[in-house]
Amino acid sequence: MRHNPPPFGFLVLDKPAGLTSHSCVSRVRRAYGLKRVGHGGTLDPAVTGVLPIALGPATRLLPYLSGAKAYRGVVQLGLTTSSDDLDGEVLQRIPLPADLQADALEAALGAFRGPIQQVPPQVSAVHVDGVRAYQRARRGEAMDLAARPVTIHQLTLLGFDIARGQLELEVHCSAGTYIRALARDLGAALGTGGALASLRRTAALGFDLNDAVPWEALDPQALAAGAPLPGLRSPLAALGHLAQQQLDDGELEGWRCGRQLQAHQPWQPGTPVVVTTAAGELAGVASASEAGTLQPKLVLEAAG
Repeated sequence: MRHNPPPFGFLVLDKPAGLTSHSCVSRVRRAYGLKRVGHGGTLDPAVTGVLPIALGPATRLLPYLSGAKAYRGVVQLGLTTSSDDLDGEVLQRIPLPADLQADALEAALGAFRGPIQQVPPQVSAVHVDGVRAYQRARRGEAMDLAARPVTIHQLTLLGFDIARGQLELEVHCSAGTYIRALARDLGAALGTGGALASLRRTAALGFDLNDAVPWEALDPQALAAGAPLPGLRSPLAALGHLAQQQLDDGELEGWRCGRQLQAHQPWQPGTPVVVTTAAGELAGVASASEAGTLQPKLVLEAAG
């Protein structure tokens, strides 16, 4: 009897508000009948948008995906909170200056573009002495968190509602950037205080909203009634930012046995290189060496 191959690829969910990333993974596991499922880039329950989920062997590719992310968010000026968003305890309220204009906002935003040092929110997943910061914050502990380097590649003011004290931003940033911390620090720079009011992730790990499927596409009742499972994105679609080399005729067997390949061009040592079969299918990922070879790091359908 011929069996269908197990699912292998990425499902990009448009996560709704109110769900944890873990609960999304659990539903995908049940829908596809897989244990080997993992997500790339946790989203807070209140945050919506792009949540890439790897199925089957694609979970091994997560470390090789682009860490860049993009968001659209609304910042509420005039207050500070314990969590740097509106879910936290209000610590201070500050009246907005009547003459606050968009040009002052633009001037303040300039300081946050490019490489910056950012202190994570008190309620975050950062480890402090082996314990997550949010766990210590829930116990009422105040922590002196160290600033970390992050990069804001693009920061655009989309709109400003002076009456409500809210501004809308588009942010393209590196992995590890907290938009809640950006809202907090922008409010501090303006002298008004600030907290994140809402957030939607529009891109992550090389995928964007155009790749995403709605949460309803995984509805158990609809699937039980015969609705088709959402199709998966090809692993190669997520690895387009990496160097690539195609196997020559006769190299596939050796590759699957873990043998080194001769590099077709001089890549910098340590460069990750996607290896594809002669038919253009993903065979794995290698690392370029000083000797001009490619050392297998991840081999799909390994032999022996």
